[in-house]
Amino acid sequence: MRIVIDLQGAQSTGSRTRGIGRYSSSLARAMAIQARNHEVVLALNGYFADTVDEIKTTFDGLVDAANIRVWHPAPGVISANGQRAQEKLYEAFLSSLRPDVVHVTSLFEGLGDASITSVGNFATMPTAVTLYDLIPLINPHPYLDNANVRSWYMGKVEALRRANMWLAISESSRQEGITQLGLEADRCINISTAAYDHFKKSAVAEARQQELRERYGLNKSFVMYTGGIDHRKNLEGLIEAFALLSGDLRRHHQLAIVCSAREEDRDRLLQLARNMGLTDGDVIVTGFVPEPDLVDLYNLCKLFVFPSWHEGFGLPALEAMQCGAAVIGANTSSLPEVIGRDDALFDPRNTASIATKIAQALTDQVFREDLARHGQKQAQKFSWQDSARRALAGLEVLHASTTRQTAPQAQRHRRHRPRLAYVSPLPPERSGISDYSAALLPELSRYYEIDLIAKLPAAEYASLNDTFAVRSVEWFQQNSNAFDCVLYHFGNSHFHEHMFELIASIPGIVVLHDFFLGNIQAYREFVSRQPNRWTQALYVSHGYPAVAEYFKAKNAEDVVFKYPCNFDVLRHAQGVIVHSPHSMLLAEKWIGSAAAADWALVPLLRALPAGNDTDRRTKARAELGLSEFDILVCSFGMLNATKLNHRLLQAWLASSLANDSRCRLVFVGDNERGEYGARLEQDMTAARGRVSITGWADKEVFQRYLNAADIAIQLRALSRGETSAAVLDAMSHGTATITNANGSMAFLPSDAVWQLPDDFTNAQLVEAIESLRDSPLMRLEFGAKAQDLIRTTHSPDRCARQYADAMATFTANAALGRDGLIRSIGRGNRLSLPEFAEMAQSIAATLPLPAPRRRLFVDVSKLVEGGPQSDTQHLAVSLLQALFDSPPNGYRIEPVYAVPGKSGYRYARRFTLQFLDCPSKNLSDVWIDAQPGDIFVGLAPSLQVAPLQGAFFRRLRHLGVHVEFVIYDLTSDSRAVEGLSDDHTRWLRTVIQNDGAICISQAVADKLTEWLAQHASADDGARFKIRSFDPNSRHQFEAALFAPEPQADRTPPSKAQTRANPIT
Repeated sequence: MRIVIDLQGAQSTGSRTRGIGRYSSSLARAMAIQARNHEVVLALNGYFADTVDEIKTTFDGLVDAANIRVWHPAPGVISANGQRAQEKLYEAFLSSLRPDVVHVTSLFEGLGDASITSVGNFATMPTAVTLYDLIPLINPHPYLDNANVRSWYMGKVEALRRANMWLAISESSRQEGITQLGLEADRCINISTAAYDHFKKSAVAEARQQELRERYGLNKSFVMYTGGIDHRKNLEGLIEAFALLSGDLRRHHQLAIVCSAREEDRDRLLQLARNMGLTDGDVIVTGFVPEPDLVDLYNLCKLFVFPSWHEGFGLPALEAMQCGAAVIGANTSSLPEVIGRDDALFDPRNTASIATKIAQALTDQVFREDLARHGQKQAQKFSWQDSARRALAGLEVLHASTTRQTAPQAQRHRRHRPRLAYVSPLPPERSGISDYSAALLPELSRYYEIDLIAKLPAAEYASLNDTFAVRSVEWFQQNSNAFDCVLYHFGNSHFHEHMFELIASIPGIVVLHDFFLGNIQAYREFVSRQPNRWTQALYVSHGYPAVAEYFKAKNAEDVVFKYPCNFDVLRHAQGVIVHSPHSMLLAEKWIGSAAAADWALVPLLRALPAGNDTDRRTKARAELGLSEFDILVCSFGMLNATKLNHRLLQAWLASSLANDSRCRLVFVGDNERGEYGARLEQDMTAARGRVSITGWADKEVFQRYLNAADIAIQLRALSRGETSAAVLDAMSHGTATITNANGSMAFLPSDAVWQLPDDFTNAQLVEAIESLRDSPLMRLEFGAKAQDLIRTTHSPDRCARQYADAMATFTANAALGRDGLIRSIGRGNRLSLPEFAEMAQSIAATLPLPAPRRRLFVDVSKLVEGGPQSDTQHLAVSLLQALFDSPPNGYRIEPVYAVPGKSGYRYARRFTLQFLDCPSKNLSDVWIDAQPGDIFVGLAPSLQVAPLQGAFFRRLRHLGVHVEFVIYDLTSDSRAVEGLSDDHTRWLRTVIQNDGAICISQAVADKLTEWLAQHASADDGARFKIRSFDPNSRHQFEAALFAPEPQADRTPPSKAQTRANPIT
């Protein structure tokens, strides 16, 4: 079970230092310790940046650092619509973490700070909420006197109702939820509470006692209270009760109110004491007390009193008992179950009752000591281990009982079909994908109301106009919000050129007919004259090495052919559909091990031909002049080197078929018009007229040969992710088919085709052809199996159903992700332009677009500045070159630079192109967009600019980026380490706030260690790692950089996420 814990309760301004903050952190930590086989993910609010590092330290070793995820609200978006938009962002972030269950540690947050919480306003997830109390609901005055506060609070109550489980901190709170809100009793669980282990009984040394008494003005034995200062805490009643004590008791005791208090609250309480006849010093209001002091004060107090009218639990009472204090408290809400002793209770609304119980405890030593002993024993009933165990058990029940949202299933013939924008080449465009769409559309229309988005004028699509609305690209751009789903069919030809700009602005589901899109990407730049489109696509997908290879290649076509160049499409895809596992293997090779984990596999649609096979065959063979005894061998599709047509011709000429007058070989398709085609035609002359090429074959000619063929031979080399429609066409006609195990054909069943090895020999091909020629029965058996496969796996109705189911799943996921979030905010939340801009930044930082690889950001700010280079800059250049020559496995190198006077870094693209001896104007410098798992290394930072980037470096770390710096020396102007220049010192102080340093020698590492011991805090010193390397060894540099190894491999998710926007 994957448990996502929203830990804003331990971060927010109102809760961090109070009981809710301590409770949230303690319970989450105990849950992480006891998680066993469960995976714990912490969701943190990046606005409270100071708390993120503290929480990471608290959970170090308990929660994988990669599972501490930070999102970024928009603190300037404070309108009502803006708050609702932020709640949607919050829920979309939680959903992006793919939780099995979500635990919200404190739902009632966000009144007066940047905390954002909600349940069920955007994304539906099994959610448990910690239930502390319903005090303002039960006792509205004075908490809800303000109309805005009341509206906010009641909104949170409704969100609380929408949760699926409630983890109450006491039985009292549980009963409040059941009685006041009607919560399901079996879903409302008392998980109880505990106190930190450091709250314990201990002897306080005399010197320490004196120190505390002087600090807080405690010159007598004292009665202690700690907790909040709000109305329900009943501090006024406590002061009045203290004033009712006998003069003798008051002369020998003080009342210590130990809590943080605003000046006006402190003055109000002290004035009340005076009004009650108490003298100055009888009542002490300490103000904020650090935790170590609080523990000692618990141990020193003569009596602890907790007079609250209403508590969710009453943690201070438990802390005091755990420290050995005698504790008395109110007989209301949760306090009786915490204190566990009737004679230690009083009526909090009766000051005489409070005074009587205080007097009894102060004057009756036996009673007081018995209270202390009881408290120690009672405290043992509460532990974080027990609370965590109960919480985890509850979440397990929630997970098991929640109706699992299985993949959404498309409903055939339902009354209201979703509206689909279908973007694809269409007949009469001369593309195989247009014919494919013509076959798919009638079946898919059972599930969707379909509009066709076409490049040509609608009148050109006469065969489709009667059935479907045909829309122009321009119309679609203006009306895209009218659709529930968008489906793009991408292939590697010019027919798809217009789709690249469309998917960047209108995300949708991608059918990836060709994994390699280099040809169309190059076409965009060199034929359509779209500036730098090919170069940019090559860079986005494959980084600088591919760009440099292109600019330096003798034959640019080799580079176009080599690289898939498809990531600018995939990064915007809400889901990807492919027709063969081979495309998924290519994704693993080129993008990452789990790149295709969420892709859908839908077999290429093919229908069995209508009518009787024998009748069709007889008619076609008669039209071609073939007798019953002739053997027609065909290879279908356009001819080129990757179709291995020359290998088939060689085998044919080497076989007995070449000398068999009954046998003919026909290449059904257009010949390659270059050298390869010419050489093929020349070699065919040896076949004495029994080998021919049809040239371009229209549908009628193509079908004639399919009906007439006895044997089909479909060979491939260097498959690029496409699925051979020609193979399936031959199989659908019951033709015995020979293939080699290349690309998608490798996944065809061996009993449905005669499959040769990928790297077959001519002799193996000859054997296959001759065997099938000689055995009509074998041909019939292969043909029958082939048709069975088409009927059961590739039939139009089956494929359309799989399309619809996959699209329903992708659309549902997208609705809960980045794209659905943007659409929902655009439709339902009217924001001002500044609010839209700030929300866009927050969405970009919280739900970034995927990247094809993890990035190794290399700070080259000093090199970008230019000018004469120092020895260290020469070394930095050498190390940068080494990184490009041998990039770390799984990373792409991205030089970056800081902009003076601005927070953030830009990609140093123009500098890098120039560094690699490439034209420098093809790419532009924009703000970097880092993601979890990336690395930032300060290779050549500017000592003047880098210290100003401290907040940015912290934000990178909170995103999950590992931040390191290369240290070349610790001297400046020949001065030793203790005499560093101001710039150098400021820079070092910035450096040590991060993850580590890589020094160019052990001597430099030793000096840095010495400097660190003198200048760093204990936390910084413990976190900061120092390594060294030999600058003459590239391998040592990489080894130092990756020691310890950073986070595990990150593969970009295919689920919907935000459009890329800069981190600034």
